[in-house]
Parts: sequence; structure tokens; C-alpha cells
Amino acid sequence: MSNEDSGMPKGAATTKATVTQVLAEMNRDGGTVIPFNKYRDFGKRWPVPGHGEVLVVPLGGLGRIGMNWTLYGHDGKWLLVDAGIAFPPEEMADEVDALVPDPAFLAPIAKRLVGLVVTHAHEDHIGGVDKLWPYAITCPIWATPFAKAMLERRFEEAGSLDDVTIHSFPVGGSFEVGPFKVRSVRMTHSIPEPVALAIGTAAGTVLHSGDWKFDPDPLIGAPTDFDALREIGDQGVLAMLCDSTNAHKDLPTTSEAQVREAFRRLFARRRGQVAICGFSSNVARVASAGLAAAESGRQVALAGRSMRNAEETARSLGILDGYPNFLAEPSHLKGLERSRVALVCTGGQGEDKAALAKLARGDRRLPAFGAGDTVVLSARIIPGNEEAVEKVCSRLRSRGVEVLHGNDSIDGLPLHVSGHPGANELRELYRLVRPRYAIPVHGTEMHLAAHARLAREEGVEAALVCDEAELIRLTPHGACVLGRVEAPMLALSRDENGNRVPYKPQAALA
Repeated sequence: MSNEDSGMPKGAATTKATVTQVLAEMNRDGGTVIPFNKYRDFGKRWPVPGHGEVLVVPLGGLGRIGMNWTLYGHDGKWLLVDAGIAFPPEEMADEVDALVPDPAFLAPIAKRLVGLVVTHAHEDHIGGVDKLWPYAITCPIWATPFAKAMLERRFEEAGSLDDVTIHSFPVGGSFEVGPFKVRSVRMTHSIPEPVALAIGTAAGTVLHSGDWKFDPDPLIGAPTDFDALREIGDQGVLAMLCDSTNAHKDLPTTSEAQVREAFRRLFARRRGQVAICGFSSNVARVASAGLAAAESGRQVALAGRSMRNAEETARSLGILDGYPNFLAEPSHLKGLERSRVALVCTGGQGEDKAALAKLARGDRRLPAFGAGDTVVLSARIIPGNEEAVEKVCSRLRSRGVEVLHGNDSIDGLPLHVSGHPGANELRELYRLVRPRYAIPVHGTEMHLAAHARLAREEGVEAALVCDEAELIRLTPHGACVLGRVEAPMLALSRDENGNRVPYKPQAALA
């Protein structure tokens, strides 16, 4: 997952017995006060979008990083882009699997919802799909081959694959969904096949960036299609909804190729066992670890179900053609000389049930790490997870393991690079696309405000910093916030064994 912020309000309840109270706090209206004559609470009564307008309702990713849902309305229909999750706050984690917008809020527009389009396969963009389709939402899904395959694997495990409709589109391909003409644009991010979406309507084109950065050498897939972005800008862009994660700071240009070279030097120099820990969906990072380890004469295994699923999916699509295979099981590393052992695993956020925590506890199914061995956390620590990560790292250090973090480097080469743009890359995108209006998304209040300032400096007519579930109206004549729709947050439960409890709506959406 790219990275979730709990979004917890100050003073929220903090015991396991108060999940209902915590949700009530999280659902409380704490948004910006807008004068009555300019702001309307639509509640459960949604407006019908007209032919000459585009209505936009961001349902996540505003004031938080994660749980990205965005609805676009035009000519009587609605289109949903992404349907992700947020992780629950720590005090809810034993009982709650994930947080999503309550799908019951879609009931007033269910018959007008023509489809879901997925920008990429990170949890904060697709994590809600297999949990809610087809139990609460039944519209068709459009996704690139990698995202489609990842979704199909989940639906198959849930026994619901035959009950959903998933269409595939190629990276850079175009298609129509109801009155929306969608053109996908190749971007780069920390996952295969990320795309931006140019959503064409009779009222104008809206560019939905998805998660992105400008990686000159992403290793898996080609670099960003700058020509397509420039062409879309030349044709005119009414508004752009764009990633704000690093909008407050300029960042040096970084690439997955730099991380691969850092891994090569690390594996060549270390004489003990080495484990690389990162996000399972970062296939390029996993491939780099495997390749660098193999080049140093090591045997390599994956640990973590989600990582193995992503690797198997990528390999089945030919994305990993030419890369060495991994051992079938981590236990096959046992008995090898320590200088020939490499492990690539999940758990960089300190998750208690993930592979890294098991390694730190000495799980017998994994190689025993100790003095002279190295663990690299090749990922950014998500805010709020610092304590959990340090707990795992302390246990590893107590065994004599050297622990390196993503902000460490080898000969000046980074062990981790962000998958999101800095302010300098944002400026470059604005100069390519030249939207009339900017709607910053995917960030905390600080990120959104910094993005809005940058967009105004780049010449947009207006930059709208909004709250989740606010309804924005875009026309060739202007942009404004009309009001808010009712979209409370829902906690998806876990049972006593920690397994997800299927969503059971009181009345499934027709």
C-alpha cells in the first residue's frame, strides 16, 4: 500500500470496546464552515448531474493519505475512480479489518453508477473492491491487466469471481463508460501499470492523476508518457485532481534503478544473511532484490503471502520475464552458508503477523537471523506505525542484526525512493497539462494547502481545497463547492481468528 494515515480525531475513544464511539468521532462533521447561501447539505438526496457540468465528489484522500474513492457525475450518470481502504487506528485493529466509505450512501445513485475505473492496484485504491463487490456494489470494473489479475485473484479466493464483471484496458488505452470518454496515460509509481485518467465529457476534460512520480528508469514498464500529457493539455483540461503527498517540498529526481544499484553493492559486501523488507506490490523493488541477490551468488526466497501473490501475478503476465525465479519456500534457505542466503519479505510497517515480525521472533519456518546479518527496511514508515516498526527492529538488534532503513544509503545510493512527486515534479506536470482548475487530493491538510499554493503559482484560475464528501461543480464558466453528501465511514470487521467478516448490507444496492 502506498500509505495510510489513521485520520483519528483528538480525544477519540481508545479502547477495544468503543469501536462504535471511535467511528462516531471519525464521522463527525468537522469540515470547513461555508456560508449558508453557498453551501448545501444534500444528505441522502444527490443531485442529478447535467449535460453541461461535471460533478466531483472525493470520498477519501482528503485530510488523510489513503481510502481513495472519487465520484464523477455527468449527463445523468456517475463514474467511480478507485475504491480503496484505510487501515483502522491501533485501538480498533483487533476487531476491524479496514475502513471504507459506507456503500449504503450510494443507494440514491446506484442505478446511475455506470462503472468503476482503477488507476492502480495499491490497497488504498483497490482494497475495498473485493470487500464490497458484488455484495453492496455491482457496477462493472475497468482495470489494467495487472490490476485486473490482482482483483481476480481476490474474487476467486472469496468465491465471487463469477458474480463480478471486470474489463481490461491496456496502459495508454481509451474506452467509454456511459457518457464518459476515458483515456489512460502511462505514469510511473511503485507498482506495475499505474495510469492517469483523462475523463472526457461534453463539459470538458478532467485529468485524474492517480498516484505517480516521474521516474526516468522505473525498471518495470516504460517511463511516463510525457507526449500524451502534453497532447491532453494542448486539447484543454478543465480541471486536474492530483496527488499531493510530497507537495510541500522539492525532491531530487530518484529512480528504482538507483535502489537496484544500492542493493547490488549491499549484497556484494555483506558476508552474512540479508533480508530486504518492503511493500509486496512494489514488483520492481522485489525484482531488484532478487536480481542483486542472485548476482552475488545467493539463493533468494519470498516470505509473505501478499508478496508471493503479487510476484506470481506479475510473472504470469510476463512482467518478470528474464528475472530469476525465487525458491518455493523460505525454509529452503536453511542449511546454506550465511553468505548465500537472501530473503525478500513483507512487514515493513511493523505488522505483528507479517514476515518481518516472525523473522524477529525466530519463527522456525524462516532462517535464523543473528550477529553479522542485515535487514533493510526498503520502505517509508507510514505515520502512526513508528512504534510498531521500532518494536520489531529492537528485537532484531537484540539478536545482533544490523537494521538499515529506507533513508539510509550505500555509497550515496538510496535504499528506498518515494513513489510520489515532489513539488518540482508537480510544477512540471502543471506546465504539461495546464488545467484551468486544480483540486488537490491524496494528502493531509498541510499537503493539500501546499499543493493549492503551487497550483496557483503555476497559473490555474482557482485551486479548491475541499473536505471528503464535498460536492464540487465544474463547468466551462467556473468551479465551486455546492455542498456535501452523506458518506459515513464503515468499519469492516474481523472475527476472533483475525479473519475478515464478509460485508452484509441490510439491503444490497440494486
